[in-house]
Amino acid sequence: MAYRPERAKEALPGDFGPIGDLYQELSQFPSVVYASVGVGFAAFGGAECLPLYTEWCQPDLGRHQKLQFSRQYILHHDGTAVVPVTPVGVPVEIRDQLLIRMSPTGMRKAVLTHHLEMGQKQEVLEQVWSNSGRVRSINLTALDKHGRVYTDGQFGCFAWSSSETQILYVAERRHPKRQPLFSQDSPPQEGEKPVEARKDEQFLYYDNWGEALSDKSFPVLCVLNIETSKVSVLEGIPEHISPGQALWSPDDKGIVFVGWWHEPFRLGLNACSNRRSALFLLDPSGSSCELLSSDSQAISSPRLSPDRTHLVYLEGPVFGPHRQCLKLQMLSWQTKLTSTVVDIVRTATTGFFGIYSGALPLHCWAGDNHRVLLSTPQRSRKELLVVDTKLGSVKCITAGTPEGSWTLLGIQQDLLVMSCSSPNCPPSLVVGVLPPAGSELELQWTSVEKASVLPDTEWKTLTVHPTVTVEGNHDAGQAFEALLLSPQESKRGENIFPLVVSPHGGPHAVFDACWCPKMACLCQLGFAVLMVNYRGSLGFGQASIESLISHVGVQDVEDTQLAVELALQMEPLDPDRIALLGGSHGGFVCCHLIGRYPEMYKACAVRSPVINMATLLGTSDIPDWRYAVLGLPYCFERIPTKEDLAAMLLCSPIIHAAKVRTPLLICVGAKDRRVSPYQAMEYYRVLRAREIPVKLLWYPEENHAISGVEAGAAVFLNCAQWMIHHLSKESADAESQQAAKTSEV
Repeated sequence: MAYRPERAKEALPGDFGPIGDLYQELSQFPSVVYASVGVGFAAFGGAECLPLYTEWCQPDLGRHQKLQFSRQYILHHDGTAVVPVTPVGVPVEIRDQLLIRMSPTGMRKAVLTHHLEMGQKQEVLEQVWSNSGRVRSINLTALDKHGRVYTDGQFGCFAWSSSETQILYVAERRHPKRQPLFSQDSPPQEGEKPVEARKDEQFLYYDNWGEALSDKSFPVLCVLNIETSKVSVLEGIPEHISPGQALWSPDDKGIVFVGWWHEPFRLGLNACSNRRSALFLLDPSGSSCELLSSDSQAISSPRLSPDRTHLVYLEGPVFGPHRQCLKLQMLSWQTKLTSTVVDIVRTATTGFFGIYSGALPLHCWAGDNHRVLLSTPQRSRKELLVVDTKLGSVKCITAGTPEGSWTLLGIQQDLLVMSCSSPNCPPSLVVGVLPPAGSELELQWTSVEKASVLPDTEWKTLTVHPTVTVEGNHDAGQAFEALLLSPQESKRGENIFPLVVSPHGGPHAVFDACWCPKMACLCQLGFAVLMVNYRGSLGFGQASIESLISHVGVQDVEDTQLAVELALQMEPLDPDRIALLGGSHGGFVCCHLIGRYPEMYKACAVRSPVINMATLLGTSDIPDWRYAVLGLPYCFERIPTKEDLAAMLLCSPIIHAAKVRTPLLICVGAKDRRVSPYQAMEYYRVLRAREIPVKLLWYPEENHAISGVEAGAAVFLNCAQWMIHHLSKESADAESQQAAKTSEV
């Protein structure tokens, strides 16, 4: 039996009681973050045995940190399928590891680790041979050739050369060490001139790449020679370019990399696939740097085919919506000619909705050298697609499966390693052998680690058809979706449940039908949860994305309201107990709703919300966002006009503040580079002055996502307790009386 909201009354303020216990239980399901298939060996009976190495992650709430551990398996491969799977040993905790990569032959492994030595972080690259232990350990910090190694998904790489003698990676450029402003020598003697301050540039501002990348300013490409233990920082990259996502060219004589323009200043890159970038080929000697792609698009994820004859990558437009439908491009290495394999999909006509992946898997090519596999949203599901680069055809392998979200970890030797989950089922690890071209739908999955469906929850997809479209918005008439997660008792009609409504952030993002412990926890507490993919979400075609432009604060808000009204009609939900929960742009939509429908929503909890677009001027790492959502062109030197500022204010939630009656909880990270936390402070003060129940939680060390283990748990628990308290009958009665009193005043 699920928990009920009334149970929250057992917990005193500051004591989360059963809510905390339930969150701790559901957050302990681990997710796999890395997988690698090793070199096969013959087994008894003719089957081939393949070692599978995996890494998993889960929050360690007791130690307030993420716990990483490894698991290993033996896969028995009969040529067409994986028959049994044998676990090897028990999971082993991973400590201090930053990066890991197997060599092309699978015989060597490079591991980047870190440790503290005399208070300073030391980065050490360790190379390990199979069955031989560690044979080389190189302290990169001690070599002092560069700053910290990049381990992020935006710039970072860790690539072996095909000869397995060199490793390519990205690091911060070496900066001069800070010197004291005044000399520490003895004071000048009588008659001598006083010591002058050094005229260095130690306080000069260095631009960085914004939210979640604030320690990334000047990336450089580095090559470590395993045999000599020497590091070379590569020269010859244009000064206006920041390199990343690098790999070796087919002959090991060059470096292929993505370069992002950073002049006149850097714009935020996190969750923004619309930044000007291109594909380059660098001669390691620094004598040349050749442009391989268009230099007026946004490029990412270059991936070489196994026979090293072709390279695929993702390409999209610059500026406009921050995340859009992308092209899959292919470069012939012999001719250096580029062709479009999969074009941008405006409106789906064949059941394929386009590619929206932020990155292709490192191993995405099939062994036949002409099929590419990837995971991407298709409406409210995340599906596995196989692309035939010769035919340009796209086929969905996972359509119709009970699992709503499929993530490809990699394909090696035609063995697919996948993670799959659903809103009511934690991640499972499965493997399958890719059938020959044309027979992909016959693929059979074998479980490696299987999770069980929560016994008392269910989920479904609601399709919402807009009845009224925004004037002049010709692409806005298409349907959108919402995911509903609810307690299973609703099947029997025994209860009606309070509803938590959650529009996603972005705005160009999507809720795919994956496992989310926080949403599952709300459901176990007795709530139904409605996750709304309003028009403008990823996975529904480029036309849907563009339909939101110039209509932010209107279309997204009305779509969310329409989804709520449909859910109330179709499901056993309590119309008098509805709460809102959203982060970033989702918080923007929530704050609009409590101002425009003040009687409908009885509680609201938001994280890092946009409140006043006009006052974001100069405070966000993505200033172009304000212009993009208004449908205005952006250029670096643009200064907003009074008309621009008026338009920004008019589509912001703060203009409805005088109508708000809903109790509001706001959670912000003090180090948020995307949406200034003082946006929340502005709203908090306005509502407090109007005697509206409002509470502001301020997390000093957190950024926009507030994703630290302890802080993330605290945000959820506070939000859950806030909603439970204000949806209770006693609280509702008291707040109704207060609202009436406020109205009289």
